[in-house]
Amino acid sequence: MDIRFEKNTILKEKPDFEHLGFGKYFTDHMFVMNYDDHHWHDARIVPYAPITMDPASMVFHYAQETFEGLKAYKTEKNEILLFRPEMNAWRMMNSNQRLCMPLISENDFIEAVEALVRIEKDWIPSKKGTSLYIRPFMFANEAGVGVHASESYQFVIIASPSASYYKNGLEPVKIYVEDEYVRAVIGGTGNIKCGGNYASSIIAQSKAKQLGCDQVLWLDGIERKYVEEVGTMNVMFVIDNIVYTAPLSGSILPGITRDSILHILKDQQVEVKEEKIDIHFLMEAAHDGRLSEAFGCGTAALITPIGELLYKKQNIVINNHQTGHITRLLYDILSSIQWGESEDPYGWTRKVK
Repeated sequence: MDIRFEKNTILKEKPDFEHLGFGKYFTDHMFVMNYDDHHWHDARIVPYAPITMDPASMVFHYAQETFEGLKAYKTEKNEILLFRPEMNAWRMMNSNQRLCMPLISENDFIEAVEALVRIEKDWIPSKKGTSLYIRPFMFANEAGVGVHASESYQFVIIASPSASYYKNGLEPVKIYVEDEYVRAVIGGTGNIKCGGNYASSIIAQSKAKQLGCDQVLWLDGIERKYVEEVGTMNVMFVIDNIVYTAPLSGSILPGITRDSILHILKDQQVEVKEEKIDIHFLMEAAHDGRLSEAFGCGTAALITPIGELLYKKQNIVINNHQTGHITRLLYDILSSIQWGESEDPYGWTRKVK
């Protein structure tokens, strides 16, 4: 692509990289590209600033919007690595197809991400556990209130130096199992990344917070008994030394971290079962002491151990609220690849030059 660069003349003071939190600070520039007349044009990196939109822009009324999340890591050798960005490009194309939005090719997606990362390289923290979180997103901006696919869109990428999604890192969290509201059904949008999925989850997240829990474990939308995913993460359980996780049946997100973990588990000769997990089977395994570990996994949090589950007023503690062996092993292997601390036998990392 021909990417125009407009340098920001007033640069921000960078935050304290020792106390970043997640998604609180944003870099000096953003990538923007427009779509109309059936093609993308005017790719540019410009000063980070508010976006001016018509009040009738269709995203406000009919929620044509998709997004992605990936990270740039700075290694001890001062190299910058992306982790499987082609998977994010593929997933965004899948999301856009579902919402009748224009596609961006894998090459253009990665080129845009790398261009912004190169310009904002000084914003990438280097401490283990920190990274530059990258948020590509697309939205409909045609002005009109008739229900149809928009004729115009904008693709934007912003970036935020961040620490772990959960402030206590690898410390186990408490999860509330939601059995009243549902997140998604097969044939819906549960397997893509769009804002509507997250908007509908906020009510359960608020309930979880009131109950002293950190996140929500969603059950299926039909029978309300099969485990699906945890809020912003896919989820896995270790029962009788077998790792169980929900299958990609159309109502959960095909997580890139999830896919990476399944490859690693296979190479570590750990048995994995991708099958429906009945919440009653899970609770029974917990009561019998056969549920030894549980963890969520996703780009923002990487791997988060689960120390407690709350379901229908039953509270179970997993592994004495300690991080389990398999959870720790996966975190160590995956994080060391992402931060360039070890060899990458899978070819997952991509150096930004």
